[in-house]
Amino acid sequence: MSEPPLPPDPDAAVDAFNALLDHTDPSSPAFKVQGGALLAWLKALHRSANVATRAIKQQTAEARLAMDQTHLGLQNLLYERRHLEREIDKCRQFASIYQDVPLHSLEEFKEIAPDEAKTEEVFINEHSLMLNRLSFELAERHRLEERRKALQAVKEAKLKVYKDNEKLVNEWLTGGTGLERAVMDQLKMGRDVASKVNRSTLLPTEPSAEKRQASAPADKMSTPTPTAPATPMHPSIPTGPRAGV
Repeated sequence: MSEPPLPPDPDAAVDAFNALLDHTDPSSPAFKVQGGALLAWLKALHRSANVATRAIKQQTAEARLAMDQTHLGLQNLLYERRHLEREIDKCRQFASIYQDVPLHSLEEFKEIAPDEAKTEEVFINEHSLMLNRLSFELAERHRLEERRKALQAVKEAKLKVYKDNEKLVNEWLTGGTGLERAVMDQLKMGRDVASKVNRSTLLPTEPSAEKRQASAPADKMSTPTPTAPATPMHPSIPTGPRAGV
């Protein structure tokens, strides 16, 4: 911004006018001529002073407007600064769920995390370190969840086999299936036949009438020697495992 034009100095015109009054006869024609010239000079100085005053006022108004705009911009910046400071405080005081997530300790992270997640640049920046720890924790939990699902599937398969075996045992104890019942019936029939054979070998046979008459005199002449009964031969009974077990 250029400097405003200064109004002309009226002191010289005033001094000339005072000298004219002191040394010139007011009734002389020279006084009128010099007085008119000095008066015109004073009017020109007055006009120049008015022009300079208006220019200075205009420049002052422009400077005031610029200052007001600058002050308004400063107030806006201060308001934005206070707003950002409040937002920063809210962010710092914000209770995030990630603060309560149980993470691997920093020592465990250094031991088992991949190399690209534990570089020197990461450990320098706390924000990057926390992001990498959260990403590593998420990957570990996904891996453990897959492992849990696999073990759960193995557990369910074994539990199914156990229930099938338990059902088979219960059916065996309560009579079993048709094949098992048929095997049990055959075993029972074999035991009945074996018991009948045993009883028939233990009972003595009845002699006929002719043999009794022929042996009667001999019985009177000699005393019969008692003989031990023959040991019965028991047939082997199948005792193998039950079918279906």
